[in-house]
Amino acid sequence: METIIDRIKKFNAPLIPDMVELKYKAMKQNAFRFFRGTCHLFYEDLQQVKNFPPSPLAWICGDLHLENFGSYKGNNRLVYFDLNDFDESMLAPLNWELARVLTSIYVAFDVLQLKKALADEMATLFLNQYIERLKTGKAGSIDPRTAQGTVRDFLNTVKKRTEKELIKKIMGTAHKKLTIEIDNVLHFKIKPKLKDALISHVTDWLKNTKSWPNNYIVRDAAFRVAGTGSIGLKRYMFLLQSIKNKDSFLLVEMKQATRSSLAPYNKIAQPHWDSDGERIITNKYRMQNISPALLSTTVFKQDTYVFQEMQPYADRIRFELLADNKDLTAVLSDMARLTASAQLRSSGIQGSAINDELTDFAKHKGWQKGLLAYANQYAVQVKADYKAYVASIG
Repeated sequence: METIIDRIKKFNAPLIPDMVELKYKAMKQNAFRFFRGTCHLFYEDLQQVKNFPPSPLAWICGDLHLENFGSYKGNNRLVYFDLNDFDESMLAPLNWELARVLTSIYVAFDVLQLKKALADEMATLFLNQYIERLKTGKAGSIDPRTAQGTVRDFLNTVKKRTEKELIKKIMGTAHKKLTIEIDNVLHFKIKPKLKDALISHVTDWLKNTKSWPNNYIVRDAAFRVAGTGSIGLKRYMFLLQSIKNKDSFLLVEMKQATRSSLAPYNKIAQPHWDSDGERIITNKYRMQNISPALLSTTVFKQDTYVFQEMQPYADRIRFELLADNKDLTAVLSDMARLTASAQLRSSGIQGSAINDELTDFAKHKGWQKGLLAYANQYAVQVKADYKAYVASIG
């Protein structure tokens, strides 16, 4: 029988070895970070479950947890709060999505040393708010104009942050040299030959694509590390400078698109995709109210990448800083409604349940109790797996 460390190393074997070591180190931080880095374990284990509550098919992001909600700048240049990671997205039973996000509540609350009773309360709240939104049959969205409470404050802070501030932080003391500061934590050097090839590729791509503004030139590139589950993928960031306005800069990223970690365990027939990059950006477009700025794909050295304007890595709700249960209730309610909205927005597309099926499902009772019980139990399994992982990796 394979151990936890065997299963994890087998999954991560195709990734960049040096970066995988950083991923393993990050996953030691706590059980929630471990959970974020082992989406494949979740679905491998789910496949073995008997009597898991059945549900209609929907487009799901696949790796929904509390830190995969956040802010991003839309292609209309407004800031939105929404689901924001679709690397694992597939057509699947919608209860798979709910099981993962509910489990994340239990795991995260345990790491934050919040009472189990509060985790039960918030998981139930999330599910109830999700159901109420699904019953309406109408998707909603959140931006600074419509947000309330903690999310409103969060988005207003993000909105006030200028692109110049982000650029200055990334460029650091090397600002005058028009280079990305290498800190060997989030930004790493790229070998000269590969760096030249990447810059040449992006330069040519910018000149020839209609989906991006072509009035920028590439000034520098670096390897980027962000998140947890995606550490080990090829991920590059580029500093662009406007040709017309020398004081105008743009940060973009090029992230390798790979097979969804759900794929080995998902028996639902999927549409044909020309690439995993196409799958990812198509599902972003379907599920989000507004797509991220400058979203597209490219192929470099036979690998497909998702291209988009770089999103600030710190723009997540920090649950440890929420003042009281009222704040928690507001944030989790928003997240639940956004989850339902993403499924409603993408309903009736290439095999997903139509709106009527989703609203009808929301009105039925009996599946909620089993789903909450599974999330509760699996959170205990995550904690045990985390302990075994830490003991094995040293």
